[in-house]
Amino acid sequence: MEKLNFFGVGPKIGLIGLPCLILTIVISVFYKVPFRYVMKNSKPLIIAGIFLLVAGLVFYMATGKLLMKGLKQTRLITSGTYFCCRNPLYAAFILMIIPGLSLLLNSWLILAPGLIMYLVFKILIKKEYTELELFFGEQYRSYKSETPELLPIPAKKILRNLRK
Repeated sequence: MEKLNFFGVGPKIGLIGLPCLILTIVISVFYKVPFRYVMKNSKPLIIAGIFLLVAGLVFYMATGKLLMKGLKQTRLITSGTYFCCRNPLYAAFILMIIPGLSLLLNSWLILAPGLIMYLVFKILIKKEYTELELFFGEQYRSYKSETPELLPIPAKKILRNLRK
């Protein structure tokens, strides 16, 4: 194997998830009442939505920059957002951007595409892991064993560093 797949499983996840996201946003805008968290506009809900959305976008952009650098150098990226989890692009979108939109638009329905994307991710990501393991070998296996898959909280790494 000479070169890694640039896009991974992302396009397949997006092909299924993005139309669902657009549909749920449109439904939520036109049929607000049945899908609301709270009946009136809530300032804390809006603030939390903005925070999650901005955090997700920053996490996503930072990851994109790291990914481009790593692909150019053909090396395994384990720093920055990749220190936090093995799939920071998907984490940003599924765990931050979609929930941020959901809070901002006061609609729990918008969480449904995140769940769909997560399920598609879990089904398809195995192929990407196999490719990374073949390409990077023991370095990737070690990284995989100590880095969370999606939730960007690297508890094992933090605890290991505290013990030192």
